[in-house]
Amino acid sequence: MSVDADERQFAAECCVAVVSRAADLLYIRRMKPLISLPSGSPAASQLSGAGDRLELMQTFVRIVEAGNLSAAAVQMGTTQPTISRRLQTLEKSLGVRLLNRSTHTMRLTADGEKCFERARDLLANWAALESDLRGVGEQPEGVLRVVAPHAFGQERLVKPLADYLKRYPRMIVEWLLHDDSAVQDFIAAGIDCAIQVGEVSDAALVAIKLAEVPRIVVAAPSLLDGATVPEHPADLADLPWLALRTYYRGELSLRHVVTGEVQTVSIAPRMSTDSLYALRSAALQGVGACLSSAWVLAGDLAERRLVHLAPQWQAAALPVNLIYPYARFYPARLRCFIDVMRAAVPEVLGG
Repeated sequence: MSVDADERQFAAECCVAVVSRAADLLYIRRMKPLISLPSGSPAASQLSGAGDRLELMQTFVRIVEAGNLSAAAVQMGTTQPTISRRLQTLEKSLGVRLLNRSTHTMRLTADGEKCFERARDLLANWAALESDLRGVGEQPEGVLRVVAPHAFGQERLVKPLADYLKRYPRMIVEWLLHDDSAVQDFIAAGIDCAIQVGEVSDAALVAIKLAEVPRIVVAAPSLLDGATVPEHPADLADLPWLALRTYYRGELSLRHVVTGEVQTVSIAPRMSTDSLYALRSAALQGVGACLSSAWVLAGDLAERRLVHLAPQWQAAALPVNLIYPYARFYPARLRCFIDVMRAAVPEVLGG
């Protein structure tokens, strides 16, 4: 990236101020000098001024990415008046207006667009440089915000999450559980990454496949009322059914595990839900048959609380992906989290 003399001077001042920082400058909230200098000394003033400028730039980038001052304040752990004051200070120091604001809208000015692009590049480049200098021994710190499905997030993923927190004691994780884990806007929501079950359709996201989830058809023994366990998909249509709205509603497709033959089954669900746990509970009560993730049902099958229907047939396995937006630089907290999840998830899903 080419820079003019002013930008080089600004970068040099930033270098003096932030050598002592941990790698992720994009998310670190306050500057902490490596050495202690007497207050009022020229060197201390230089450190403070450069650090303040960097914080102002960081705040401005966060405002634009979050979409408003309130969201930026929440993501940076401060108040809206503080964010507003930093923006005003930055505009005053640069001598230009960066944002046009009204009660309901916020729009970048031409100067604001130029400042945003250059400030974002500067922050990313410096964070990457600092990370490179610190090398493989870098310890992540700060807050990681992760979205995960309820069932995974409550049960199978807690252990690898705990391993991550034990391995990196300076990390804090906000573990946000949503059955619809498709994040609409990672940056505006302040989300670092999400664990999503199902195909990823957004080409703007990086998707790392962690595992696959086999899905099988089950029912409570009471639902069969002593009848023979169905062996073929054609025998399933007349059963009472439950639907998992996220993945199937009026029909399901099953493939023979040996021959690869595919059969489609039309169903009329008596109950539909978006929760794996509610689906399982309803199946245990004998309300209907269901198609669900094998890992959720394993204990009930072993204890014979549920029966595996058409055992030679399965629905297509669902991929489990860790997703996050493309960026020029990824902070250590995210890189380390990815490493932990890639190693752990196949094991917690039974391979």
